[in-house]
Amino acid sequence: MLTFGLVSIPIRLYVADRTKRTYLHQLHKECHTRLKQPLFCPTCDRFVDRNEVIKGYEYETGQYVLVEGDEIKKITPASGRTMEILAFVKADDVDPIYFDSSFLSVPEAEGKKGYRLLCKALQEKHVMGVAKLTMHQREYTVFVRPRDHGLTLHTMYYANEISTVQGYGQESDTKLNPQEVKLAEQLVQTLTAKFEPRKYHDEFQERLKALLDAKAKGKTIATPAEVARAPVIDIMQALKKSLAVASAPRKGPALVPMSLSAKRQRRKAG
Repeated sequence: MLTFGLVSIPIRLYVADRTKRTYLHQLHKECHTRLKQPLFCPTCDRFVDRNEVIKGYEYETGQYVLVEGDEIKKITPASGRTMEILAFVKADDVDPIYFDSSFLSVPEAEGKKGYRLLCKALQEKHVMGVAKLTMHQREYTVFVRPRDHGLTLHTMYYANEISTVQGYGQESDTKLNPQEVKLAEQLVQTLTAKFEPRKYHDEFQERLKALLDAKAKGKTIATPAEVARAPVIDIMQALKKSLAVASAPRKGPALVPMSLSAKRQRRKAG
């Protein structure tokens, strides 16, 4: 239940983003059997079923405070059932580094009007809601953000979870040449384009899948040549050359990423 003021909106949450990767499993080198990590009790010297598992906190080595499932339910705060918006903040005031996991919220039938009303108000005011939500035995602070005619939730990293690195963000004594700054800004402007998520992809995963497909068929694949890059000695000259390349008109059709299936078809045709 998502609430703001006296308005209550019943919703369902769905995971919005999930990493898609090709995972390599650990195998026994001699027989190629996949290795597992079963639940094994060394005291009883036997494997145990999941219904025999209980949770416990180790306060000293080998000493545990046991916790039952019902006890967890009793201490779950109200945010485990109701997600109340505590405040609204300007979207531009929130650094993206605080965004963790994302969820898509879908209203129940009786909550569609309130859902649409909240979404419209957030859009018009360019703000996000800040709420509390308990799940998986942890209370999260979440951002409720209007996106693509719906409400997307982002769990928040707490301030003490943001790493601090010595030297990061410190002002440098390095002097910047005004002409270099101007060229850098021109290069940035030349390379500025509309964000299109579909243009970006995991090239390593594509190559890994191609390698696995080839090995499964007893074939090999060509290793792409590595592009050698010389160290930058003259920043001014590097900026000028980069700007010239970026500004040069492209000949022929624009290059687009080629899918694996298209590459396979081209190889067969060749």
